[in-house]
Amino acid sequence: MSLTIRNLIKYFLIGILAFIPIVVILQILIFVEQVIAGFIQMVYGYAASYLVTSILFIVSFALFAYIGYRVSMGRSMIINGLDSLIERIPFLNTIYRVTKKVVNLISGHETKEPRDVVYIEYPKEGLWVPAYVTNKKDDMYVLFVPTSPNPTSGFTIIVHESRVIKSDMDIEEATSFIVSVGVDFENADEIHKLR
Repeated sequence: MSLTIRNLIKYFLIGILAFIPIVVILQILIFVEQVIAGFIQMVYGYAASYLVTSILFIVSFALFAYIGYRVSMGRSMIINGLDSLIERIPFLNTIYRVTKKVVNLISGHETKEPRDVVYIEYPKEGLWVPAYVTNKKDDMYVLFVPTSPNPTSGFTIIVHESRVIKSDMDIEEATSFIVSVGVDFENADEIHKLR
């Protein structure tokens, strides 16, 4: 009886964890929508002019684009300030650091070294899926196997290098392949490697 309850609790927790990436993305979308809508309502309430509202929206868009540019070129003072603030908060700093690493991996902005994409046989022999190489130790690979259509969900495995086939895709191409559920497959010639 206690084994059944333990299994139910385990499956319940796995079910909750499976929804975390979806909830995070929904929260981000809701937050962005509320910020944009609130900003437009605030500005329009003061100015009562579509022209002023449009100009301020364009300026705000340019500011975020500039911050994105600075982040992609190195670091931004705004992001550095937020990083140092969040790093001082227990528990949140761990979540933030891990989330940032995953986002950097998926977006291709990992600074240490480029991450490779490989194919592995999963869930059984003869079926191939793309995976991101997240780490390597001697002849063992640590891989993140993303699931379609949400590449932020998936699982992590450790395999011997003899069990992987290297892909010519970069992280962006592999992510596009996964999000499009295989429709966007620019390196279709790689299929011949998988025999």
